[in-house]
Amino acid sequence: MPDFLIRFPKPDFRKHRTLLPRKSCSGRVTSAAAPNTAREARALPSGGDSAQSETISRTSKRSPDRISQRDAIDPGSARASRAVSGASPETSEDADRPNEAQQIQPLQLSGLEPLNITRDFGFAVIGERTNITGSPKFSKLILAGDFEGAVAIARQQVANGANIIDINVDEGMLDSEATMTRFLNLVSSEPEIARVPVMIDSSKWSVIEAGLKCAQGKSVVNSISLKNGEEDFLRQARLVRRYGAAVIVMAFDERGQADNLARRIEICRRAYDLLRQRLDFPSSDIIFDPNVLTVATGLDEHRNYAVDFIGATRWIKENLPGARVSGGISNISFSFRGNNAVREAMHAAFLYHAIRAGLDMGIVNAGQLAVYEEIEPELRERVEDVLLNRRPDATERLVDFAARVQVKVKEQVQEKAWRAAPVEERLKHALVQGVVDFIETDTEEARRK
Repeated sequence: MPDFLIRFPKPDFRKHRTLLPRKSCSGRVTSAAAPNTAREARALPSGGDSAQSETISRTSKRSPDRISQRDAIDPGSARASRAVSGASPETSEDADRPNEAQQIQPLQLSGLEPLNITRDFGFAVIGERTNITGSPKFSKLILAGDFEGAVAIARQQVANGANIIDINVDEGMLDSEATMTRFLNLVSSEPEIARVPVMIDSSKWSVIEAGLKCAQGKSVVNSISLKNGEEDFLRQARLVRRYGAAVIVMAFDERGQADNLARRIEICRRAYDLLRQRLDFPSSDIIFDPNVLTVATGLDEHRNYAVDFIGATRWIKENLPGARVSGGISNISFSFRGNNAVREAMHAAFLYHAIRAGLDMGIVNAGQLAVYEEIEPELRERVEDVLLNRRPDATERLVDFAARVQVKVKEQVQEKAWRAAPVEERLKHALVQGVVDFIETDTEEARRK
């Protein structure tokens, strides 16, 4: 046998798997999107790139009654610090409990391009403006049959920085299955949009399945729940896995929607155990939505909604290995509809605390994300009083202040006044706000200085 055949062993082609699934419109998956079984996960090479594998430590489970409000919102507490920083359990108060390191796969999604959400990825923005229930403009365009205008909204969301786009066409006046299919086919023909994954969002399983049959790459299903019992939940989860998608699991069961910390923990733990033990569903493809509910409604039972969501997020990250957490961020501020200044401040402050607790992604308007540090100090204080339930009169104080903020917003302000600043400040503003319109001009100006 020639020497070169001895020196170079036969390659193992089983290690080289296609990352992107190819689907026909019938929904038949022709190649795997990602390693979806424990056997395939073990076949991946160990170490190296964090986009291929992550090593995290499983913290011990604690019952809901041991999780205090301070643990839920105080990033400086011992438990919060472990959740945010990923400190080793050996240095924690639970060091005497059983613990073992696990190889956890990143959440691998794709449009025309792959999107690997790892611990180092940061917060993933899910564009919400292609949702007929949340965007009046998108709703009018779809109902009028103006799909070209609707596609333009999707394009704008991606241009504004959305990593994923959420698509919902649930409307009583529409054939939602046909509308979802048509819109996804149009989006798939636009490379600028199709490069990002889609989130197929519907309360009707038939609409979700219609979308899964035509979605390119590896998408996300939003959502399934235990509302109709375990068998229906597992049936839908099997189909999601067959189509090669990831899934959002709502904190909702036969008794209704989870509206406190204990119920969120109970439902999420039950759903996770069912998916992992009954279906061997990949933990990296499980995304929990612990219900972002509206605060500042004037009802005492709603005052702790944000605190409970943050606490549930931290608990999921500590106790359900590999699972991700998402949420519909704009729900938190529905009581201030029409006052965008207050709503954006609430979204930014809520995201600031939720991300520190472990929130991986959220459905938001990609073009209207405020920067936490840039919120007016008095407004930020009153918003956080409401979100973190720090004082009994927090809602009344924010409502009073919101009236003054509303007046300020109505004053005429030049939209691009920042362009008059020095080039260094313009570049800083563009980086923080995600504005790319002037980046080449400003970069060249800075280079010449």
